[in-house]
Amino acid sequence: MHQASDSYGGRSVIFTTNVEFSRWGTVFADDKLAAVIVERVVHHGRLVEFGGPSQRLEESLMLGKSGR
Repeated sequence: MHQASDSYGGRSVIFTTNVEFSRWGTVFADDKLAAVIVERVVHHGRLVEFGGPSQRLEESLMLGKSGR
């Protein structure tokens, strides 16, 4: 039987979010739970941040922009 501990450190996981870690408590409705999740995620992780304008907003049909 596969246990969560079997894959600890042995597999890659990618999380994408536009919510900063300090606001994860509102996402999970519990600040302590969010703190534990963030701690586990960043323990052996790498944080990659992207800046600049949103490509999705730039090409949004709902905002009346044709994109291409």
